[in-house]
Parts: sequence; C-alpha cells; structure tokens
Amino acid sequence: LTLRIDSGGRGLRITVPPGLRRGEVEKFLDRHQDWLEQRLAKVPNRPQVRPGIKVPVRGVPHRIVHEPSKRGTVTLSRDERGPLMIVHGDRVHLPRRIADFLKREAKREIEALVVKHTGAVGKRAKAIRFKDTSSRWGSCTSDGNLSFSWRIMMAPSPVINYLVAHEVAHLKEMNHGPKFWKLCEQLCPDTERCKDWLKRNGGALQAIMFE
Repeated sequence: LTLRIDSGGRGLRITVPPGLRRGEVEKFLDRHQDWLEQRLAKVPNRPQVRPGIKVPVRGVPHRIVHEPSKRGTVTLSRDERGPLMIVHGDRVHLPRRIADFLKREAKREIEALVVKHTGAVGKRAKAIRFKDTSSRWGSCTSDGNLSFSWRIMMAPSPVINYLVAHEVAHLKEMNHGPKFWKLCEQLCPDTERCKDWLKRNGGALQAIMFE
C-alpha cells in the first residue's frame, strides 16, 4: 500500500495491491491518520474559475470577465486595471470555455515549438497529445509520442519552451543522464531556472479547477 498527496491539490491517492481486503486498507489509513492530517492541511485551496478571479496566460494574470450577451468563446483584452480574459456565452459554460481556450493555445504554441526543437536534434515526433494530468507536465514514449498538459499554457513562455525542449530531448536521450541535460540546455539555455520555477509554482497551476 502507498499513500500520496496529489501535488496539484487534487486530494489523496491510495495505491492498493490486487486482492487486498477493504478492512486492511482501513487499518492502514488509521495507522497513518496523523500523517494524513498534517499533509492534507498543507494542500492549497483549489480556486474555481469564475468572474473576477485571475487566471494566468503565459504567466500573465488575466482577470475573468463574463459577457453573456456576446457570441464567441474567449478573447484577451485589457482595461485600466490590467489584462482581461473575456468569456462569452452562458455562465454555466465559463470554466469549460476557458479550459478549451487554453487547450487551443497549447496546441498552437507547443506544436510549433516541437517542430523547432525536433529540427534542432534531428528527430521527429510520432504524435503530439494534450491531456490534463496531475502527475506530470509532459512525457515522451520510446516510440516518439509526446504528451503535454495543456495547463502549461498558464506558465511563463520560457517555462513552456523548457517543457517542450525537455520532452523533445527525450526523443534522443530516454533518460535523465548528463547527455540528456546537456542536450536540454542546448535547446533551452534557461533550463535550470525554468525547472525551478515549475517545481515551485506548478502545484498552484494544477490546483485551479476548470469544472
């Protein structure tokens, strides 16, 4: 049995071996109750996207404004108070419209960065997929499939570039050895700074609720 607090603030995950009885699981949780309470107390509150709060786009916080009378989906603008994210249509669809906007932006920007970095390393991605994963920001399979969390579009542009460089580097080096990091830094000179930013701030981006 293993326990893990989701880094994105999405709750508790328990890995249970096949065939283990429910009673054994309950005893395990009882034995670790103090640890669970301490860790869950540190999990950040999960903000729900709604009018008035700010959602970052490429690292820039945008205040959400709902304009139900207008048609369309999401547009970026600004007023005297700063950048705006204007969401059109019914209020009930607002979270989904913002998530869909970030997915479209991720597809457009990340696919272009993949082309750039694969050209630099002389490799080719078999496929590029976008998901909403809480355990990792990106992945690369041995047969060349790249996956990215569309939430990365809330991070600053250099961090987005770092993530793509990181996964593309795996097309050539399927490990995290010295050769991999050297290649990653060749593709993204800001590797260390961006890696640190994602480690410190990634949990807050994962915690935002688009439901």
